[in-house]
Amino acid sequence: MTSTETAEPSGNSADSPFAHAETDRDAAPQFVLPLVVRIEREAPPARTDALETAARAVLVLLSDERSAGDGEWAAAVRDWQDARIRKVVRRARRAEWRRAAALPGITVTGREAEVRVFPPVPLDGWPKDLARLQVSGTELDDPQPPGAPADGPVLWFNPALEMSAGKEMAQAGHGAQLAWWELSEVERAAWRAAGFPLSVRSAAGAEWDALTRSGLPVVRDAGFTEIAPGSCTVVADHPALRRALSAEG
Repeated sequence: MTSTETAEPSGNSADSPFAHAETDRDAAPQFVLPLVVRIEREAPPARTDALETAARAVLVLLSDERSAGDGEWAAAVRDWQDARIRKVVRRARRAEWRRAAALPGITVTGREAEVRVFPPVPLDGWPKDLARLQVSGTELDDPQPPGAPADGPVLWFNPALEMSAGKEMAQAGHGAQLAWWELSEVERAAWRAAGFPLSVRSAAGAEWDALTRSGLPVVRDAGFTEIAPGSCTVVADHPALRRALSAEG
């Protein structure tokens, strides 16, 4: 699923593309961040596990040394962030997964979920072993309700929107990325050292309204697939961002 965000950043992170209003993001060459979720027919992962693993996969790639400075992925990451922030989630199983795993990227595991994230590629320049993978068929369920989120960062989903699991995985990645951009280097290092703990949950109706007005980063979808343009999909609720907002208040 392709999901392109615009956002309401909570701070002034210097390396956030949203800090540069003069950039014509639509005119820039368009790149996409590929994510592949392993879905074996006999044992698919739980939906929430897949969403949380996809979000952490985005953070792992952003924090990888190959994505920074003169790293081998750095130019692609910069080009991707200079344009609209697109993520596409595809599914793989068996031989498809093995072929995808052989390409440069990082596999991130959750409780049962496996998601491989790859350096950004041109919108029309996918490697053939990724291009042939299906976007559809990523429907996943939670065998049991996920329960209350753990202490720490939470990506809150809009309870009024219905999306496929693939679409929600992309949105969770967007929310994690917006939180990452708004954190200081010290806060980023602490989150990374802890293994990027986070929870993904659906907000209650009244809570959602308060979250969108809180000053925390909000993902607004471009509306290419499934939902209307401008829909608020995720609020990134990180304790460090909460503390910064309290200090401002």
